Amino acid sequence: MTDLPRRQRARGPAPVRHGKLPRRRPGVAIAKLLAGVVAVAVVSSVSVAAYAVWDVSRSVKHGIHLAALPGHSAAPQDIPNVAAIDGGVNLLLAGTDSRTGLGGVYNSADEQAASTGEGNNDVTMLLHIAQDHKSMAVVSFPRDLMVRIPTCPAPDGKGTVSGSSKAMFNTALSRGGLACVVLTVEKLTGLSIPFGAVINFNGVSAMSTAVGGVTVCLASRVKDDKTNPPLDLPAGESTLVGDEALSFLRSRYGVGDGSDLGRISNQQVFLSALARKIVSGGVLSKPVQLYALAKAAVQNITPSDTLTNPTTLVQIALALKDTGLQNMVFLQYPAAPDPDNPNRVVPDDYAASAVNDALVNDQPVVLTGSTGRAAEDPTATGTPTPTDSSTPANTPTTAPGDTGSGAPAPTSTSGPVKLPSNVTGQTAAQQTCTKGNN
Repeated sequence: MTDLPRRQRARGPAPVRHGKLPRRRPGVAIAKLLAGVVAVAVVSSVSVAAYAVWDVSRSVKHGIHLAALPGHSAAPQDIPNVAAIDGGVNLLLAGTDSRTGLGGVYNSADEQAASTGEGNNDVTMLLHIAQDHKSMAVVSFPRDLMVRIPTCPAPDGKGTVSGSSKAMFNTALSRGGLACVVLTVEKLTGLSIPFGAVINFNGVSAMSTAVGGVTVCLASRVKDDKTNPPLDLPAGESTLVGDEALSFLRSRYGVGDGSDLGRISNQQVFLSALARKIVSGGVLSKPVQLYALAKAAVQNITPSDTLTNPTTLVQIALALKDTGLQNMVFLQYPAAPDPDNPNRVVPDDYAASAVNDALVNDQPVVLTGSTGRAAEDPTATGTPTPTDSSTPANTPTTAPGDTGSGAPAPTSTSGPVKLPSNVTGQTAAQQTCTKGNN
């Protein structure tokens, strides 16, 4: 798929509002944001924790107000003082491709010409934590997805920005800032999303360094001269740190089939490896490393005003403390080829409906398809049923993989939902490997 034309229009912050989630509730990665906020929560020394909260608090940037959809309250959700957040969480993370203010390798004329100002949301992930905290889903939205973008509050606070009946999803950020990305995903999924943040390239580098690197498996060589810095990794295991980790996450032409959809599955290989390291690799027991990770996170994100209190971040992270890797599912929002443009995709009606209904009904999801275009897992064919549920999974009434049928998705709320087989992804427990495009 082709890249979006370069943009050079600067945007200011979007002073708009957003509503709360009625029942409650990793450029580029929601899991990294969660890993960072866990840091403050689990520091063992009270004195270190107190200093960390103070120092991290002063690093948090001014919050962005998110807009409220009709029928939703604009008041922020009340947050308890201690323990995990009460109920579930919907949090959107937009990875911007903007090079503005980053310096270093991004300060060249070519890099600045590629994207300045607000930038585009080339990586967008939605985190959904269930109300009982027993399951989690991270949904990645293709940048080339053609969707309806609603009328959004203007970034300068004066009036609105006109919407489009069909436009590339990754233009939402440059149109109306974070609030516009959130509104677009809300319209697409039917969810209410009270939390959001924008993360830049430096954030990915800093957090991968703070966690001590992330070890990924490569089924074949991954080489991409179009990333900055260029990427050249041999088959086998590689521990990625700093800008090399960022190049791995940004790589498109070096993984899978060279498409944005392949890049998403490659990112899921990284995210699952990161989650395993955070949960199982001893990171949670190292106060110094955790504190460095927390600070790296907040210094490189621009949060919604509902996330400017570090306590809120800590409570969201604590909601995942006992979820279990097998119940953390990373999936790609289902898409089919756009009949009007071979370089774009559109939502797959049936499969997208199944995903949306599961999220809105707060049901765990079970993947039945593959790990995606740039990932492989020779030991598994799908995700296991969540371990905390004994209820049989729902089965779609239409054949899995039927695209564009418009058939209604299962609406039962009695247990986990088996998604159609064309919904790709993996759990954090699956140790997958990236397939190079060389």
